[in-house]
Amino acid sequence: MKTGEVKNKEDELNISNVLIEALPYIKKFHDKKIMIKYGGHAMIDKASMSSTARDTVLLKYVGMQPVVVHGGGPEISRSMDKMGKEAKFIGGLRVTDQETMDIVKMVLVGKINIDIVSQICLHGGKAIGMSGKDNFLIEASKRDPAKIKHENGEILEVDLGYVGKIKKINSKLIEDLTANNYVPVIAPLGSDGEGNTLNLNADTVAGSLASAIDAEKLIVLTDVPGIMTDPEDPDSIIRRIRVDELRELMDSGIIKGGMIPKVETCINAVENGVKTAHILDGRLKHSILLEIFTKDGIGTMIRE
Repeated sequence: MKTGEVKNKEDELNISNVLIEALPYIKKFHDKKIMIKYGGHAMIDKASMSSTARDTVLLKYVGMQPVVVHGGGPEISRSMDKMGKEAKFIGGLRVTDQETMDIVKMVLVGKINIDIVSQICLHGGKAIGMSGKDNFLIEASKRDPAKIKHENGEILEVDLGYVGKIKKINSKLIEDLTANNYVPVIAPLGSDGEGNTLNLNADTVAGSLASAIDAEKLIVLTDVPGIMTDPEDPDSIIRRIRVDELRELMDSGIIKGGMIPKVETCINAVENGVKTAHILDGRLKHSILLEIFTKDGIGTMIRE
C-alpha cells in the first residue's frame, strides 16, 4: 500500500473515531436546549461568525435546540465614534442617553442581529431575529444610579440612563420557535412597563434566558481559552470546576476584570437549573462542537 493510501486510511479512521466519540453526546443531548452567547471574534470576525453559525446549524440538525444571544459593545462604540459621540462607561456599564440608545438599537437589531440570522440561514438553518422587546420577551426595569467615588472621597450617584436590569423572562415565544425548528437569535434589549427600551448586559440575558427555558447548557464564547489560574499561561486552563471552587477563585482575586461578569452569569445559570455552563474561545474553529461532542472538551465546564 502506498504512503498516500495509508494516510487516507488513517484520516478515515480518525473521522470514524470522532463520530463514534460524538454519538453518546448526540443521544444524551437530543432535543435539549443549548443557549449560545455569541461574543468576541465569534461575532465580529466574518470568518469566525460564519464558522460559529455553521456549528449552530449542525447542532440543530443532530437534534438539539440551539438558542442564540449576542452582544455588540465594540461595534456600538465604533458606530458612536463615527457619529462623533463619546462612549462613557461606569462600572463596566455603558451610560445610555436617548441618542446612545438609538445607536444601540441600530447596531444590535439593525446590523448584528440581521448578520447572524443571515449566516445561520446561509448554512441551511431556520433563524428568527428578535430583541427582548418582541412579545415582551424580557421585562426590565431601569438600573439604580451607579455610585462612584470622587477624588475628594465623596460618593456620587450617576444616572446610567436607559440601562436596565431583568425583572421577568416570558419564555413561551422561545419555546414556540424552537418547537417549530427555528433558531431564535436575540438582541439584549428589554422593555419597561411604559414601553421604553432598556439596554441589557448580553451575558446576563443569556444566563437568565438559559434558566428560563431550562437549557441543558449555557455556552459563552469569548476571546480567551477559558478560565485560567494564570491569564498569561494558556496551559493553566481549568477544564472542569464546581461552583464552590469558582467562588473561591473569585474571592482570591485569580478571576478578575472582564471575566467576573461572565463567571457570575455562569454561576447564576447553573444555580438556577442549567446543567452545565461553558466558557470557550470563540476564535478557535468549531470550539462549540469540540466542547459538546468530545470527552475532554476545549474550554472550561462549570457544574454545580
